[in-house]
Amino acid sequence: MTYWEFKGRELVNCTCEYGCNCQFNALPDKGHCHAVAAIQIDEGRHGDTSLDGLVITALFKWPGAVHEGHGEALAFIDKRANDAQREALLKIMTGQDTDPFATVFAVFASTIETMHEPVVTDIDFEVDVEERRGRLNIPGYVEMKGEPIRNKVTGKESRAQIRLPDGFEYEVAEVGSGTSRTTGGPMEIEITEKYAQLANLHLSTHGVVRS
Repeated sequence: MTYWEFKGRELVNCTCEYGCNCQFNALPDKGHCHAVAAIQIDEGRHGDTSLDGLVITALFKWPGAVHEGHGEALAFIDKRANDAQREALLKIMTGQDTDPFATVFAVFASTIETMHEPVVTDIDFEVDVEERRGRLNIPGYVEMKGEPIRNKVTGKESRAQIRLPDGFEYEVAEVGSGTSRTTGGPMEIEITEKYAQLANLHLSTHGVVRS
């Protein structure tokens, strides 16, 4: 097994209301889960292969709760990646070279029944975890926007966090409001002002690297 590790930042948007029941070992509040996820790798490696500066993205659909399986997924790989980097990123994203169920990648991979052919393309992604803002554009496939939750009466930005000391994805996530829609491709997803999480990630073959 080749060791990998990276530090990065993520924006994830799903169909749950703010908070997302799945973060608390509960069932999704819509009965199903559709999600868009993007990660900016600031620094990382897979064996001797550098992953610095690359972006990965994925679309997910589960007909019920994630752990019940029968999921569908489509992965996107940064066009700037060379062949070795593409192979490394796909291995990480599909839960390979990872201890069993040690990361969100390995957990999700175990629930996917339909894995579409990955797409290597331009990915325009920006995310600021502290400000709870981000945007994703993959031309011809998907758009996503994340922003702070706002008070329904005053319009003032509202801040909330989720802390998972033993989680398999992050230690602390900022909760935001996300909107996503697919514009083409094999999967249809549309989410309007639902749960978004923005988090600093430090993951490896063995799981979350604790601070």
